[in-house]
Amino acid sequence: MRVLGIDPGSETTGWGVVEGDARRYAAVDFGTVKARPRERFPARLLKIAAGVEALIERFRPDVCAVEEAFFAVNANTALKLGHVRGVVLLAAERAGVEIAEYAPRLIKQTVVGYGAAEKQQVQEMMRVLLKLKVAPAPFDASDALAVAVTHLHHAARPRQTKERPAPARARLEALLAANPRRRAPR
Repeated sequence: MRVLGIDPGSETTGWGVVEGDARRYAAVDFGTVKARPRERFPARLLKIAAGVEALIERFRPDVCAVEEAFFAVNANTALKLGHVRGVVLLAAERAGVEIAEYAPRLIKQTVVGYGAAEKQQVQEMMRVLLKLKVAPAPFDASDALAVAVTHLHHAARPRQTKERPAPARARLEALLAANPRRRAPR
């Protein structure tokens, strides 16, 4: 499977292409799509969309894995990131590429083993896991590689459906069924 990982950013969007499966994989290529900070924001979005479309055309990925938005302190920053994610998702959808999205904590947990890992730790783990001579740089590119690797690790696992409640909820429902006078908290 070939995965294009994307780390969205309004000035620098990282990308990384990884090929393989959950047990064996290798980096194909990585880099960034850069937009000038002084450029109008819509022009930056256009540059990012065109860059992602070119990457999809060049690498022909099976899946485009994108980092989900995080909660930013600054609402304006979060909105801009949402716009960037939107053009990335649109480019992938337009090309007919399957899309997967992963939370930043899950990505760090998957590649480093710690959901609050620092960017340097993710970068070094990408060097180790992908058997690269030097750590991939900049951080945007190493983060994008981590998104792609995360997809390879989680793609084969069945997603938990909502039909099956979590174990704690199942125990609570069993207790409530045994004592009908109590009601479940919502």
